[in-house]
Amino acid sequence: MIKRALNRLGENLPTVEAHCDGPCGIYDPASARITAEAVQSMTKKILGLHLPDPTDAGAVARYHNTLSRYIAVKEEQAQETKDHLLVLWTDYFKPKHLAEYPDLHDTFWQAAKLCSACKVEVSVQHAGELMEAVEKIHNIFWATKGREVPWVLAAG
Repeated sequence: MIKRALNRLGENLPTVEAHCDGPCGIYDPASARITAEAVQSMTKKILGLHLPDPTDAGAVARYHNTLSRYIAVKEEQAQETKDHLLVLWTDYFKPKHLAEYPDLHDTFWQAAKLCSACKVEVSVQHAGELMEAVEKIHNIFWATKGREVPWVLAAG
């Protein structure tokens, strides 16, 4: 009876994916940089699209297809950026880091809010601010490890 109840309980639990709930010790803000860079790229691509002649059904369909794909990628990558940042914030950084970087919590909170803004809006400004926030986190992260790791962008 207990076994059957436990099996039923397990059937109703959601599946959760995370970078690391175990003590793997493998953290790197590069994942957040790559996804934030994709958000910035998709934002620029969305704003760079030109409306086709409304009488050209094929061109209109291609436009909507491209636009919807850009939007989907932008939103997915913004969420992934937030997920990567939250793993760093909650799993890697410890109270000793707060003593060294008293604005650490606010830095992460603002970065997470920018991820949300990038999902809701199509703003080059917010996408750029997200990149700046991720770069700041990159620099703090590597400083806590006593290493200088250059900030290198994939797109440029």
